[in-house]
Amino acid sequence: MKRFGEFIGGLVHDAVAAVRGWSPARRMVVIAGAVAFLAVTVLVDVPPIATLRDWAEAAGPAFVVAFWFGYVLITQFPIPRTLLTLASGVLFGPVPGIIVSLTATTVAAAVSLLVVRRLLGDWMRPRLRHPAVAGINARLEQRGWLAVTSLRMIAGVPFSVLNYAAALSAVPLWAFTVSTFVGSAPGTILTVILGDALTGQSHPAAIILTVVLALIGVAGLAVDHRLPVKSVA
Repeated sequence: MKRFGEFIGGLVHDAVAAVRGWSPARRMVVIAGAVAFLAVTVLVDVPPIATLRDWAEAAGPAFVVAFWFGYVLITQFPIPRTLLTLASGVLFGPVPGIIVSLTATTVAAAVSLLVVRRLLGDWMRPRLRHPAVAGINARLEQRGWLAVTSLRMIAGVPFSVLNYAAALSAVPLWAFTVSTFVGSAPGTILTVILGDALTGQSHPAAIILTVVLALIGVAGLAVDHRLPVKSVA
């Protein structure tokens, strides 16, 4: 715990030092970007199902494409994607809804990882050698697919936050993308089929299956914790 505290303290110290070295113009751009990010997170909400239906009727077949891109864009921010997944089933039916929401979920996760890694990866990479996180990072680099798949099955783990965290680790892009697809599939299919989008009521079977998926996810994390990790030079 002490090592982890030292790691966090070092990150904060390095971040402050880095910001102090920025030009005034760069500081303004970063501050404006941070304010915009917070504003979207706090103020923007997923439109109600009724509104989405009106848009779908007005746009026609092209709405499927617009909805898919909107799904990818919105989930770049820490905004719950559940309503979008529910809307996929209501607007497009079970099979098209599953295809739309699951492919959008997977692409959104990959985009988040690439963007955050592009912005912070070079700065973060050497700091992952710290003893407090080196073991965790090595585990993710070698077997990140198991951890990501397990965490995607746990409904309480925020989708976007996991994307950001994974981007700052050494988990390979291909493993992250594939495990996101596999781990998100059961919950996404369940939400599209069993979610009651119109009344907001939850189907009892959906609740039971959500708990089962969470237990499977926790079990996967436990297995991952017990498996050995190759030593890193």
